[in-house]
Amino acid sequence: MEIKRKLERLQKAIEDAVDDLELMGRLLDEFDSLQRRGREVELDSIDARVSKLMPELGFCAEDADRLVASFSSGWQMRMSLGKILLQDPDLLLLDEPTNHLDLDTIEWLEGYLSKQDVPMVIISHDRAFLDRLCTKIVETEMGVSRTFEGNYSRYVVSKAEWIEAQYAAWEKQQKEIEATKDLISRLSAGANSGRAYSAEKKLEKLQEEEEIEKPFQRKQMKISFPECGLSGRSVVTIKNLEFGFEDKILFNKASLVIERGEKIAIIGPNGCGKSTLLKLIMGLEKPMRGEVILGEHNVLPNYFEQNQAEALDLDKTVIETVVEAAVDWRIDDIKGLLGRCNFKADMFDRKVSLLSGGEKARLAFCKFMVKPSTLLVLDEPTNHLDIPSKEMLEEAINEYKGTVIAVSHDRYFIKQIVNRVIEVRDGDLKDYAGDYNYYLEKNMEARAKELEREAELEDKAPKVKAKSKMSKAEREARKKQKMRAFQASKKKSKSSKNAKRWN
Repeated sequence: MEIKRKLERLQKAIEDAVDDLELMGRLLDEFDSLQRRGREVELDSIDARVSKLMPELGFCAEDADRLVASFSSGWQMRMSLGKILLQDPDLLLLDEPTNHLDLDTIEWLEGYLSKQDVPMVIISHDRAFLDRLCTKIVETEMGVSRTFEGNYSRYVVSKAEWIEAQYAAWEKQQKEIEATKDLISRLSAGANSGRAYSAEKKLEKLQEEEEIEKPFQRKQMKISFPECGLSGRSVVTIKNLEFGFEDKILFNKASLVIERGEKIAIIGPNGCGKSTLLKLIMGLEKPMRGEVILGEHNVLPNYFEQNQAEALDLDKTVIETVVEAAVDWRIDDIKGLLGRCNFKADMFDRKVSLLSGGEKARLAFCKFMVKPSTLLVLDEPTNHLDIPSKEMLEEAINEYKGTVIAVSHDRYFIKQIVNRVIEVRDGDLKDYAGDYNYYLEKNMEARAKELEREAELEDKAPKVKAKSKMSKAEREARKKQKMRAFQASKKKSKSSKNAKRWN
């Protein structure tokens, strides 16, 4: 585009230099050089390529001259992707590409990327996204990388199988080491010292050359939200709500009733008013008309804002941040909570400004979790959380006896926690009195997309029965088969060693 602009300026300069032949000669030489560079970068075809790509990215012809700032973050992501694809890359590196995108945009991105014939390396904590796109998972743990074929769901099964087989092999070797040590202690004296020496050599080899590493298993962290009794049956009542900003109406006579114990997902495209609805419930925004009423009996809300991690005081330490928010918590209990959220003791006195994005997100959660409540109001709670932290949060929400209202674009997370879905669409609150799968069944457009995703996953999935679908007898048989294979390989190894010794 810079070459194009220079050519336009030169053309104008040449037209103005008709009376100065020497200047015109220099300008013509420069013009010729720029034209050669233009051919190298296929300047003549760039407009056609942009025009062809725009509808693929979802843009219409009228969007061409609109300012970037007038588009939402989801559409700006599409522009960024378009700029990259116009460069004909040999490799795409995608770092958390689904963060802050709504469900429709995430599903569009999955579909679009799946059609690109470019290898991709993706860092993402969106498990549904990884399931749709990835054919290989590379896990890094304790400084070691391991590769698993298949998508994320297949990786979970394969990892469990690998741990089981590795642990069985390690356990067997430990028994062999103990037996060899016992043999050495019995043979050490007198005439058997030669055999003892051979046993020592064998032990040395087992402990050094042929040592099987015990598989690392991450300790499952557990968290829970402090509760303070039960609320009344009525938790939130919304009647004929009207609300908007300037010329945009977000809610027009919307109504909703939320009762004790419900776990609700609020879904809808970016900009439809999901976060605003949570602020109205919390009393941070006031309705233009209508009512938003919290129940009178013991409804104690705890609100997690979308950008809560960004609102942390950067000058405070990790421990100071949580202590300040905690009421009636002993310091040892606060340290225990930080430990369960993967903060080591040497990090307690670290300034918040020195934490990574993920660490700040976990710290914001610790601060959020020390407040007792009967109602959790969560705005994009999984943003910046890694997968183990998401799983920990899902378990805590499932065990929480109070009411939960969550705005989230994480389909995997929503499927794990909710029993009711509210869709914000066209100024109204559409109620689906069931979990996310029920919502997909009743919403034909969403269901069609999900069926398409499932068909793609079925095509990609290896034709292997998942461990979770096996009967107990099948699992036992598979375990014995692995052990026999391991023992056979050890026997073969032993016989070859004996053959070398006697030859």
